[in-house]
Amino acid sequence: QLQASGGGLVQAGGSPSLSCAASGSIVRVDSMNWYRQAPGEQRELVGSITSTGRTNYADSVKGRFTISRDYAKNTVYLRMNSAKPEDTAVYFCYAEVVVTPAFPAYPYWGRGTQVTVSS
Repeated sequence: QLQASGGGLVQAGGSPSLSCAASGSIVRVDSMNWYRQAPGEQRELVGSITSTGRTNYADSVKGRFTISRDYAKNTVYLRMNSAKPEDTAVYFCYAEVVVTPAFPAYPYWGRGTQVTVSS
């Protein structure tokens, strides 16, 4: 399972951080990703990090957000610098996890965590 933590209420310009840890019977964690969903909007990809450390970001957060990963802890982090009110959303972590050797990775979603950026 994926357990996310962090978020809450911050002022614009602040730097909230999120973390998400994968736990359970894990052979390997492939990509780890952050999505977000604002009220009335579709869920969108914020950024991702592969098993080799390659990162990818949505244009709206590029240069402000940073994804990192602790491979030993199967944990992904999201550092949100220069937060804006439009970053307000429920943030979800998503990972592709191999739980059985020689089988493909399964997709797992964590529970969302609310980030509210006040102006």
